[in-house]
Amino acid sequence: MTSKIYDSPAAALEGVLFDGMTIMSGGFGLSGNPESLIPEIRKAGVKSLTVVSNNAGADGFGLWMLLESRQVKKMISSYVGENKLFESQYLSGELELELNPQGTLAERIRAGGAGIPAFYTKTGVGTVVAEGKPVESFEGEDYVRETWLRADLAIIKAWRADPEGNLMFRKTARNFNPNMATAGRITVVEVEEIVPEGTFDPDCIHTPGIYVDRVVLSTINEKRIEKKTVREREAA
Repeated sequence: MTSKIYDSPAAALEGVLFDGMTIMSGGFGLSGNPESLIPEIRKAGVKSLTVVSNNAGADGFGLWMLLESRQVKKMISSYVGENKLFESQYLSGELELELNPQGTLAERIRAGGAGIPAFYTKTGVGTVVAEGKPVESFEGEDYVRETWLRADLAIIKAWRADPEGNLMFRKTARNFNPNMATAGRITVVEVEEIVPEGTFDPDCIHTPGIYVDRVVLSTINEKRIEKKTVREREAA
């Protein structure tokens, strides 16, 4: 069997990038971002990308790098947040934005991985979220129809992987990553540690290796804090 382990982030992305593709990028804020893979996408120079991610990094970090290089044509997200570049490109009309309620975004990704083309939700009924979408009544309540999300490539950050691509995530860095791993035509995962086969208790595997195509050790593990809040010292 061909090994899933690659020598570098650049090697792990070789042959899978092309102009106009759709990329899912894990992470929530700056937690669980594929920090090593994003710079390699920037270096590759692919353009007109549609990127599915909860947000687009923060100023100077994460997916911000692909916005700054003008490689992203459209974001499918739930939060613009503190990213001033994201905000300015959208307001100027330079960047197309499909804004989703956060739970709807997560379920659209999960549905893509599960092979469910559409589902109904109450979230967004009667708002701009529902404009142009079918609305149906179930048990006297209105629900809006949402469609799945799938991608040409999913880039994922995990804590540990074994040679078969079985993954474990750590705490809040788990976020969107497991669902996105199932919804990519090709899934590339960067991890902090590659462990020997048989290390994982099967009950502790978060994402089975069947969903993972390529694994690489992270070269960047900054794990920045987007907004650091600390308790003020009490006066002596």
